[in-house]
Amino acid sequence: MDLITTHLNADFDGFASMVAAKRLYPEAVLAFSGAQEKTVRDYFGQSEHVFELRRPKDVLLEQVTRLIVVDTRQPDRIGNFAQCLGNPGIEDHLYDHHPDAPGDMKGKVEVVQPVGATATILTRLFEKKRIEISQAEATLLALAIFEDTGFFAFEGTTPEDFMAMAWLLGRGADLHAVSRFLAKELTAEQVRLLHELIKAANTYTIQGIDIVIAKITLPGYVDELALLVQRVMVMENLNVLFALASMDDRVYLIARSRIPEVNAGIIARDLGGGGHASAASATIKNMTLSQAEEELLLLLHRHVRPVSLARELMSAPVISVRPEVALREANDLLTRYNITVLPVIGAEGELQGLISRRVVEKAIYHGLGELPVTEYMTTELATLPPTATLADIQEIIIDHRQRFIPVEEEGRIIGVITRTDLLNMLVNDPAHLPRNLLEEPDRPSGERHRNLRQLMIETLPREMVVLLRTIGEAAAAGGFTAYAVGGFVRDLLLHQKNFDLDIVIEGDGIEFARRLAGQLGGTMNSHEKFGTAVVKLPDGFTIDVATARLEYYEYPAAMPTVELSSIKLDLYRRDFTINAMAVHLNPNRFGTLVDFFNCQNDIKERRIRVLHNLSFVEDPTRIFRAVRFEQRMQFRLGGHTERLLKGAVKMDLFNRAYGRRFFNELRLILAEKDPLPIIRRLAQLDLLKFLHPGLQLDQRLANILEDTQRTLDWYRLLYLEVPCLPWLVYLLALLARATAKEVMEFCERLEVPERYRTVLLEEKVNVAKIVRTFNQRSLLQPSEIYWLLQDLTEEGLLHLMSMTRKKAGKKAVSGYVTTLRHVRTELRGADLKEMGYPPGPLYRTILNHLLEARLDGRIHNRADEIELVRRDYPLTRSSSQG
Repeated sequence: MDLITTHLNADFDGFASMVAAKRLYPEAVLAFSGAQEKTVRDYFGQSEHVFELRRPKDVLLEQVTRLIVVDTRQPDRIGNFAQCLGNPGIEDHLYDHHPDAPGDMKGKVEVVQPVGATATILTRLFEKKRIEISQAEATLLALAIFEDTGFFAFEGTTPEDFMAMAWLLGRGADLHAVSRFLAKELTAEQVRLLHELIKAANTYTIQGIDIVIAKITLPGYVDELALLVQRVMVMENLNVLFALASMDDRVYLIARSRIPEVNAGIIARDLGGGGHASAASATIKNMTLSQAEEELLLLLHRHVRPVSLARELMSAPVISVRPEVALREANDLLTRYNITVLPVIGAEGELQGLISRRVVEKAIYHGLGELPVTEYMTTELATLPPTATLADIQEIIIDHRQRFIPVEEEGRIIGVITRTDLLNMLVNDPAHLPRNLLEEPDRPSGERHRNLRQLMIETLPREMVVLLRTIGEAAAAGGFTAYAVGGFVRDLLLHQKNFDLDIVIEGDGIEFARRLAGQLGGTMNSHEKFGTAVVKLPDGFTIDVATARLEYYEYPAAMPTVELSSIKLDLYRRDFTINAMAVHLNPNRFGTLVDFFNCQNDIKERRIRVLHNLSFVEDPTRIFRAVRFEQRMQFRLGGHTERLLKGAVKMDLFNRAYGRRFFNELRLILAEKDPLPIIRRLAQLDLLKFLHPGLQLDQRLANILEDTQRTLDWYRLLYLEVPCLPWLVYLLALLARATAKEVMEFCERLEVPERYRTVLLEEKVNVAKIVRTFNQRSLLQPSEIYWLLQDLTEEGLLHLMSMTRKKAGKKAVSGYVTTLRHVRTELRGADLKEMGYPPGPLYRTILNHLLEARLDGRIHNRADEIELVRRDYPLTRSSSQG
């Protein structure tokens, strides 16, 4: 008797391959070796096709002379049917797509190919032998291929799988049925279990790879656990997931991997199961859930292949010195770039040694600062190639106590790795850390290399995602590396839309911008000194492009000096950790988050933190930016950052920081939707005095600012198409109690542009006069209000409404803004000429008289105007003759 079977807990690939094998062995009996997955059982219940299947207990094992096994070669995965292997003269015919494993059966016929599904192997055999199949069989084989390749998304998918599917579609495979059985909506219970899996997930970094393990206990056996594990992979955008579930006194493992460094099949095999590199499973016997997790971790440490980390960890370009440079000059470089070691590089680019800050400072202390660095550099050191692994790096830094590793390629130094770089990597792997360190609340996030592709698709408009991909493709084509950086990335992680697109290029940013503008039909303006450019697309959208750069400051509060750099150093120069992240745009790593400084943790903790201790000293404008971000995003200043901020305030660095940059920061604060919390926080930190010495947020100024906010809220609801700058209205409010001289000093110190300076000075004086008029006269004719307010700018009008305390005054301004300023006379100069009035100054007198009458409601139409003119300005014979 010929028997066709497959592995325990049969899936669609096992079942479909059994049905397909029946075509090759028409006299054979079909029998499952054990249970089937729920999706397969559902298919039986709904399919109109009748499959001749025998129950396992009805198969007389001793009569089996040929055993045809599909979708596995492991004897312990075919249940009691493995007893047939001892039958005299038994023939084994094996059809499988899994990789070779210890203990595999050896068959007289073996058809084993590294494709996505065993169904693919059999389908290609049908095509080759010209065996025709029914529509139901084609649909079943399609179900198997779609399921085992994850709809062609799994790592193990091959061109053979696509060709097999094309052949099946030509035989009438029903894609609607595929969708019905493989893309079902989750039940309420499945959704609950899905959330349990997500909550139970823990990330381990092993050999530099993030591996997620989810461990749950369930009261009974749950069908379709594999489906839920796959859903978690997609929802959380994971590369590797191992799910351990305790069900019915057994522990079950479902393993999924998208990357070649983690072979799920090998791990599952060592736990008594099997599968292939991207998807595998195991039933673990005689272990508790905790013991199974420990065993899994041991196997992961044994089998996970390390990635080459040196190229990813290193910083580049390398800041170095020539051999002839004096120790004193080397000290200047160490201080300028805030580093502790300098490589000494020869004329041919070869590494000659290392010179450290400690050695340099001691040499200078002893009066040896004019000697060349070669006199005291270290020459006994180890280097690494860019392909070096984490283990190689650990050996040099930890075992050999070398804190600084040059990375060399073809005899030239291309980057450096420091002890800090290694610690940042190791702290993400709980297996390498003591327990008390794991309990620190500020430990770095375990998601440094997270991929944000799905988040980008969910958060950004489709057009923006397409644009980002286009930028990445253009960069790759030109040999550049492109990143989206700064606030765009921060707001993406906060699930907020931000269309201010900043791109950083490793390479020549201006050249890239030029090429991108040409490709997209836009224009480009560049700033050569800073290596930046702005690309303007045909629809008006702008893209800021910058060359990756580092900055250093010659003295506190100086403008930065800019040099070319890498993305790592470019991010390090930024103001706060929340703005120091990037996203890869090149196609090979599109969507991968770059986070060198534990920035994600600060976003999670809603914390503003500087990147280095001299940040506020080097650029005091960051103090105001920190407060703006803190209040706008409802974050908080980190404790250490707040101490550094207060220290910078005591140093009184603002006298050197006054200028256009400082004014721009103030303008951004006042342009916020609600700047009042920021102003209150500035007052709390004693920062308002730097606007002008007498500025204090007392109750009177607080009332003025609150009135200003109410006025602007009222004005926005009018939806007037009149240009207005709300930040300028708030600035007028802040300076409301300053004298004209103090306002002038403020404008001089902050280099306020002339157009705004004029508004500040003139509107302050004019508003003060009008407020006095309102206070002295409670009743004003509409025409008086018109002449009183007509010369004020929009900002001046809103400032006046905020400053006047009397209700009648506010009503007067409101009436002017909404009605009075739009009143016009119907008669014009041409009409007066036609009526016989000679051109001249009289025209203005008459028209103003008419306007006043209109404003005060004494006339209402053209006829009234004509009558008033003829009555009040009668024509004489001489006047009509000119």
